[in-house]
Amino acid sequence: MTRGTSILLVDDDEAFRVVMAAELTHRGFDVTTAKSGQEALSQMGVGQPDVVLLDLQLPDISGLDVLKAAPETSPGSEIIMLTGHGSMDTAIESIRMGAFDYVSKPCPLDEMEVRIQRAVEHQSLSRRTSVLERGLTPRDPGDWIVGNSQEFRKLLELAERVALSDSTVLITGETGSGKEMVAKLLHTRSTRGKRPFVVVECAALQQELLQSELFGHDRGAFTGADRKKPGLFEVADGGTIFLDEIGEVSPGTQVKLLRVLDTSTFRHVGGTNEIKVDVRIVVATNRDLAGMVRQGLFREDLYYRLSTIILSLPPLRERSGDTDVLVDHFVNLLNDRFGLRKRIGPEARELLRRHDWPGNVRELMHAVERALIVCEGDEIGPEHLPSALRSRDSASSAKDGGPLPSLAELERDHIERVLDSVAGHRGSASRILGISERNLYRKLKAYGI
Repeated sequence: MTRGTSILLVDDDEAFRVVMAAELTHRGFDVTTAKSGQEALSQMGVGQPDVVLLDLQLPDISGLDVLKAAPETSPGSEIIMLTGHGSMDTAIESIRMGAFDYVSKPCPLDEMEVRIQRAVEHQSLSRRTSVLERGLTPRDPGDWIVGNSQEFRKLLELAERVALSDSTVLITGETGSGKEMVAKLLHTRSTRGKRPFVVVECAALQQELLQSELFGHDRGAFTGADRKKPGLFEVADGGTIFLDEIGEVSPGTQVKLLRVLDTSTFRHVGGTNEIKVDVRIVVATNRDLAGMVRQGLFREDLYYRLSTIILSLPPLRERSGDTDVLVDHFVNLLNDRFGLRKRIGPEARELLRRHDWPGNVRELMHAVERALIVCEGDEIGPEHLPSALRSRDSASSAKDGGPLPSLAELERDHIERVLDSVAGHRGSASRILGISERNLYRKLKAYGI
């Protein structure tokens, strides 16, 4: 039951209006009524109801006239037309004009409730998509993607060409190297640039929850599924879905993803209806998918479907000269954000230049941000940089009486060693560390690993 849903019931038949309003109220809906078209428009302008049950035949203006005015008067409302015998052609015309559905009177209450719930679910999906289009569809990230090295410029040139196609793209690279930024570039430079860009962090969700998020679920599909929920593939319809850390998904999810790639269709978890979408799929991983295929950890057929085009991001340590460019970029960016006028001193710059940046661009950005915040003067020195960076630069500092590493630094190094020992497999690493995969994911994000 969709409790709290506001309904405006518009009908000039008083007996029908009173009985239907009472029954719908009893079923948990918030019902108001109107007996004419003008009264309906007045109430719609003030109350903005979720659903309008609108009779075609009204005493002053027709239901179709109300339907025409609805997008301006109450743009978020879903309209269900109430039709009598002999008005089927008009009912069909109302669907062409924007009505969500129509119901023939007299209508069983159970069927009426089902139609209302469908309208509410459609409204919820429309609003969710609208939010994504306004707020989550990214601006063109071209000005944020910085680098002059030959390796990086070649990658960007290829990305520009790939963006114009609708092909599936696999972006590979170490954690923190900028894979999501490249995915945003592919989206904004494509014909889908004004449509939703949906990011799914596959490693952050348990596999059962990941399937529910990607494909949605029907009511009763599992314990706690008290209502139907659209999936992110539906939200991304017409746009792009970015599946980050695709190497972490389970074999069952891999099968469902392969079906979407092959047919552009899927079913809700617990559902039987086929849902068709038009979505471009871009995926990313920091793991060796080809090696996982050889080990039987990743489906070969899915790998070949995902790797139509591969964009391989070089790690920062292999981008000759780009560290200086990125440091200046982040200093300027953060100065503007915080209203500061600070600069990197020569000693700090040299320290940043010598660091090997295992966390890549993300680690560099966090290091510069931290330095700007803790620096009280105008020039950033080595003492303002993260202690982990200073200790890596001087491995013998502790032996010489220098500062000991913090607990956070020790934890970060331990996590890195465990990940190296299991070839980056997060599930195995989390079991060795004695923490959940989700908790491990949070720590990796926090430490820039």
